[in-house]
Amino acid sequence: MPDAPPLTALEIARKATLLPITEVAAGMGIGEDLLEPYGRYIAKVSLDAVGALAERPRARYIVVTAITPTPLGEGKTTTTIGLAQGFKHIGKRATAAIRQSSMGPTFGIKGGAAGGGYSQAGPFEAFNLHLTGDIHAVTAAHNTLSAIVDNHLHHGNELELDLHAITWRRVLDVNDRSLRNIVIGLGTAEDGVPRQSGFDITAASEVMAILALSTSLRDLRRRLGEVVVGFDVRGRPVTAEQLRGAGAMAVIMRDALKPNLLQTLEHTPVLVHAGPFGNIAHGNSSVVADQIGIHAGDYLITEAGFGADMGAERFFNIKCRVSGLVPDAAVVVTTVRALKAHSGTHRIVPGRPLPPAILEENPDEVLAGGANLVKQVENVRLHGVTPVVAINAFPGDHPSEYDAIREIAASLGVRCAVTTHFADGGSGATELAEAVAAAAEEPGEFRFLYPSEATLRQKIETIATRMYGADGVDYAPGAARRLDQLEAEGFGGLSVCIAKTHLSISSFPALKGAPTGWRLPVREVRLSAGAGFAYAICGDMRTMPGLGSHPAAFDIDLDEDGNIVGLY
Repeated sequence: MPDAPPLTALEIARKATLLPITEVAAGMGIGEDLLEPYGRYIAKVSLDAVGALAERPRARYIVVTAITPTPLGEGKTTTTIGLAQGFKHIGKRATAAIRQSSMGPTFGIKGGAAGGGYSQAGPFEAFNLHLTGDIHAVTAAHNTLSAIVDNHLHHGNELELDLHAITWRRVLDVNDRSLRNIVIGLGTAEDGVPRQSGFDITAASEVMAILALSTSLRDLRRRLGEVVVGFDVRGRPVTAEQLRGAGAMAVIMRDALKPNLLQTLEHTPVLVHAGPFGNIAHGNSSVVADQIGIHAGDYLITEAGFGADMGAERFFNIKCRVSGLVPDAAVVVTTVRALKAHSGTHRIVPGRPLPPAILEENPDEVLAGGANLVKQVENVRLHGVTPVVAINAFPGDHPSEYDAIREIAASLGVRCAVTTHFADGGSGATELAEAVAAAAEEPGEFRFLYPSEATLRQKIETIATRMYGADGVDYAPGAARRLDQLEAEGFGGLSVCIAKTHLSISSFPALKGAPTGWRLPVREVRLSAGAGFAYAICGDMRTMPGLGSHPAAFDIDLDEDGNIVGLY
């Protein structure tokens, strides 16, 4: 009789027994007076918890990052959750802090973001579908300002906004390529001022980045007021405060600023809050979630989007600069299949099965792709943080291939552990938990990659040469002019976020491993003044994804009993 197919994440979740969220919160030292329940298993945590927990001991702060992933992802979220569960198995209390799921990717090609296997956050359906509505609040707040901008134009444009220099678009939490570039205001004179605009996905909204980086309700309100919607005919920035839109946005976002508390299948607390894109925005969960989690146990484990060159760099230089929290260790997730992909031998296509050859035993291919792991470990060390290599085990891996990764880690002088958390839950992550606990005890000297007083060009060039290994930076004429303008307008002290492909350390997706001999092309520079950074767009970055030929939406449905099927 053939083996039964493995259970899906949704099937595993439905077999799990969750605790009332009040019990999970109690284990963190959070009383019911600080909770706003959404049913039995989800709650928002009052911002008062930041002050209420402030006198408690500080947890060790761990960031989970990765090598450059394949299009299928290498399991940072499952590793984050599995590691949090693993600490319980070695007698320690941990809290995980992760980003919220965007429904565009959920119904597109990526699937949900709750983890998977026996290392996932629950309730699974709620996590991946709406949760407490924070992303909808971001959408509404963003589009309220969009409406105010066009209403201002319609009623005479007192601030003299340049129609060709309006940078504030609209957002929607779907993958819809047809909305990337549109013309609005068509029809009669009462239908608005015609101009070109477009939509981004909500996760790419500056309001989402502001949600993730705000430290309080007052800070949220200030940041929303500093949002720049465009420039006037004299080249001066026009803000949401000037348009009198920031107050309404803050009202819409008030409850969204409260972090969401969920749990793993093993009842470890998980703070789920904010979801900025990892290849466009800074790709990290919220500061306020970390302000709460850092006093809620022995370890706080958070995840940074994509590889260490992207999410971890922004974690260190944007998020930590805002929060003031200093990481004690970093986990660099790798997989056998990803290192084989970085050997340049295989081509992996999103939505398609892995090439059969990548599953064959071949430790030499793992070693050949190891340059990427070496560089990403170096990127962590550039910030004075101790790295630990986590080998996320997949079915079909071979022991000799794990030995090849251990060989690379040994050559770098870093700890390395195989983790089987996907299949075994927390018990499969105990080796990793012990390695991370040991690394977190080592003295470190955390440092930013660049000082705030450096120019925007200096910041871009430092990231490009030191983190990516580029020979230098080439600026398109428009990008160079915008950098000069931002410096002249007093924005030179902002951090920098580089929007580039996540599929290579370089800005060219086809370059695998740790490429050298290339230059970073900056084709456009945009301002996110409210979020506190300028971002350089390198390559053809899509801020509104499209759907593939067979999106996940085709398989998601309700069965005859009203249960969700096809969600993964």
